[in-house]
Amino acid sequence: MKTLVFGTSLKPDKYSNKALQMLVSKNFDVVAFGIYKGTVAYVSVEPSLKNYINIHTITLYLSSKNQKQYYDYILSLEPKRVIFNPGTENEEFYKLLEAQNIKVDIACTLVLLSTNQY
Repeated sequence: MKTLVFGTSLKPDKYSNKALQMLVSKNFDVVAFGIYKGTVAYVSVEPSLKNYINIHTITLYLSSKNQKQYYDYILSLEPKRVIFNPGTENEEFYKLLEAQNIKVDIACTLVLLSTNQY
């Protein structure tokens, strides 16, 4: 089950970084997009949009105002679900995803992983 952490920060105190680390520690297949190129938990954080295949879950760490420019890209990846972490809620995007039969989860990736509900 491949996960794209979208909006990954290279800063260890950021939740996107912690989520990526926890996903790796739980042996999930992880790829990452962020503004700055770097590495977190041996995963390359890419600042360019890659044409990933077989993405099951996208976990978002971008505010709603910063998501709009990525709608088409995220939809093109055809994920099975998108997790909207706290602070990323976006009613407009929910509707677009649901229209494509993509599950919308309004949840915290760290909590889902910690409680084995991921």
